[in-house]
Amino acid sequence: MKAIRRFTVRPVLPDPLRPLSDLARNLRWSWHAETRDLFRSVDPERWAASGGDPVRLLGSVPPARLAELAGDGPFLRRLAAVAGDLHDYTTGERWYQTQPEELPAAIAYFSPEFGITAALPQYSGGLGILAGDHLKAASDLGVPLIGVGLLYRHGYFRQTLSRDGWQQEHYPVLDPNELPVVQLEEPDGTPAQVALALPGGKQLHARIWLAQVGRVPLLMLDSDVEENDLGERGVTDRLYGGGSEHRLLQEMLLGIGGVRAVRTYCRLTGHPAPEVFHTNEGHAGFLGLERIAELCAEGLDFGSALESVRAGTVFTTHTPVPAGIDRFDRELVARHFGPDAELPRIDVDRILRLGMESYPGGEPNLFNMAVMGLRLAQRANGVSLLHGNVSREMFSGLWPGFDADEVPITSVTNGVHAPTWVAPEVFRLGARQIGAQRAEDALTVGGSDRWDAVADIPDQDIFELRRVLREQLVTEVRERLRASWRQRGAHTAELGWIDGVLDPDVLTIGFARRVPSYKRLTLMLRDRDRLMDLLLHPERPVQIVVAGKAHPADDGGKRLIQELVRFADDPRVRHRIVFLPDYGMAMAQKLYPGCDIWLNNPLRPLEACGTSGMKAALNGCLNLSVLDGWWDEWFQPDFGWSIPTADGAGTDPDHRDDIEATALYDLLEQRVTPRFYERGRSGLPDRWIEMVRHTLSLLGPKVLAGRMVREYVERLYAPAALSHRSMGPDTARGLAEWKGRVRAAWPGVTVDHVETSASEALAELGTTLGLRVRVGLGDLGPDDVDVQVVSGRVDEEDRIADAAVVPLKPVGSPDQDGRWVYEGPLSLDRTGPFGYTVRILPAHRLLASSAELGLVAGPSEDLVAAAGLLMR
Repeated sequence: MKAIRRFTVRPVLPDPLRPLSDLARNLRWSWHAETRDLFRSVDPERWAASGGDPVRLLGSVPPARLAELAGDGPFLRRLAAVAGDLHDYTTGERWYQTQPEELPAAIAYFSPEFGITAALPQYSGGLGILAGDHLKAASDLGVPLIGVGLLYRHGYFRQTLSRDGWQQEHYPVLDPNELPVVQLEEPDGTPAQVALALPGGKQLHARIWLAQVGRVPLLMLDSDVEENDLGERGVTDRLYGGGSEHRLLQEMLLGIGGVRAVRTYCRLTGHPAPEVFHTNEGHAGFLGLERIAELCAEGLDFGSALESVRAGTVFTTHTPVPAGIDRFDRELVARHFGPDAELPRIDVDRILRLGMESYPGGEPNLFNMAVMGLRLAQRANGVSLLHGNVSREMFSGLWPGFDADEVPITSVTNGVHAPTWVAPEVFRLGARQIGAQRAEDALTVGGSDRWDAVADIPDQDIFELRRVLREQLVTEVRERLRASWRQRGAHTAELGWIDGVLDPDVLTIGFARRVPSYKRLTLMLRDRDRLMDLLLHPERPVQIVVAGKAHPADDGGKRLIQELVRFADDPRVRHRIVFLPDYGMAMAQKLYPGCDIWLNNPLRPLEACGTSGMKAALNGCLNLSVLDGWWDEWFQPDFGWSIPTADGAGTDPDHRDDIEATALYDLLEQRVTPRFYERGRSGLPDRWIEMVRHTLSLLGPKVLAGRMVREYVERLYAPAALSHRSMGPDTARGLAEWKGRVRAAWPGVTVDHVETSASEALAELGTTLGLRVRVGLGDLGPDDVDVQVVSGRVDEEDRIADAAVVPLKPVGSPDQDGRWVYEGPLSLDRTGPFGYTVRILPAHRLLASSAELGLVAGPSEDLVAAAGLLMR
């Protein structure tokens, strides 16, 4: 029989145990070992059955056991110590509180998904895990962040396999009352809510749930409330589900509703209002529109409000391909804004212009969320050095006339939250060397370039640690594989072979991630005979653990999974290669430490960062990867191996896969497996252990989320806060008026004449030439512009590379024609073909970049042809 109604019955804890409730509701337990150990001791069997979720655990413990614990002196002392530690953690000074005073009072961080813990399944992949790690690292550092997201009633899907290996999706319903969240309430006890106006006079209501992530509040909006009709109730049903309008409503709720939720939270709690708003990917881009509407309601015009909002906004892009960005039909967006819908006081055309692809190569009828994010943010970044380059190229159409390397998009390479991802055994080994507190500080705050203490760990200890972790993974894999085969319809009697799956002494390779085609799940299957030889080698075998989910609508990805599963089902190799369904945080925390090699073979440069290899590295796992994302930036032979790529423009994709798969097999056969199985005089794999040691000591400090968040604070949040503070109403009006004046006058800005003191096209290194330039500024003056000489080596088509920029200075007053003369030096500091040009850019003290307006004036083609100056 099925129940017709469901309740969540919460336990009543005896007074001495009340602190358990506070500990369960603060998600710091998900990365704090002592708190988890305390909950495990409440009831080890029920702790395991709850999946390590304290809220579920406390809901299942019998009253008799609670009464017993309430009188257990040693337990109560442990409880008091852990509760006291949490209080000190959430209220004491941390890194941020010791920094200069100009740091922002608060930062709002918006993301469509957050991977905090498996007990709060509100994530699908890398973007969500990164967002969760960002919040946790911010908490450890004391950064006053407010996280903002949506609460999905189905989360992301659970994955199983059919008998023939086809991915099947299941969407379990999540009851917020059974999750580690609490409802935000008004002073009278009613639920705090936000509302959005919809076309036709309807409204979209959402309540606000609060998850406490250490020191950081995470606000999550939930549309499944009685005030909504059935359609609106389903807006927050699934992560990345539904059609275009469904996605648009989700993103309006996240951005516009999210700002309103932040305002509500600050009003109710007294939390400082954010000075900086950080948009993690374009999904939350509408937050800028709501903030413009707030300022317009206070009397600012749209242009001035836009300047004020831009000053305090940071935008992070995570995608290296246009297809990965949400784009909506212009008419759909227009219908949801304006007098009969949301933000009625703002002209719809102004809203549309922020997101339209009005640049060469764009789709003029599409509203692009990333384009809006960039136009609404004065500071933007990609998530690795290579991805920054890719992003500048991809979005260069927004800054016509500028070389890609001048596009104002920087990069902050992602990091991972070490306390979440480092196995307890690895932490204990470090704590034994330097003490628990120093080890914790090293993993959270970071700041050092190397962890020298790793050098003092004996080889035998590292070798034994790696075997223990591998053995734990073998146990985990067998349990999960048995459960998967039962879901596929196998009987217990058929599954005896699983007891022999994997071997704790065999080189173990991990490959786990989402399954879009560019990540090439099945590249390892390119030559199945060679792969079989590797798996079954009599002296140097390898074993492979694979996991990953394809998007529910991606049949191509599902076919890749099925192809891999069918290979892994082959009785000849099924003890050496396994596919584990339902990849998520709980599985990942066992998988990363237990592998010796982490494999990553995307199509370069389509991996924005790829943080799974970082998590593996923190546990002493070596990377074997294409030079993409973070690996392109930090690869050294000490840390692993790079897979050569064949990414030339003319390479046939099929042929490219053959070339790169062959390179992968060659590396495994000739370099990786011999290194792992080779034994030195001590009987240990000395050279392998040395690579593990280098990975931990030199790569470990780089990949920390603490390092990442400190970079955001110092390079983006602090400058954004200063810009925000300087952008009062009068200043914002002044800047908006200046920009309007410059844009209107720019067609009259010209470079009319360029002359140099060089008489020939040949000069000696170290020579300094005099440059004299005549320019027209139209209705502008010298205070409105920078006139620059740009010089450097040139190629056969006279394109300048590795350019040096030197400002020129005005001489005297304008001539009779209103033209200005600028002069300055041109240093010939490089040998070989050398060239220069002159350009004019808008200049204002409040611009974050000289490319901000996307305006540049240079010599006309006739002037260039007449000059013909090329130094050789």
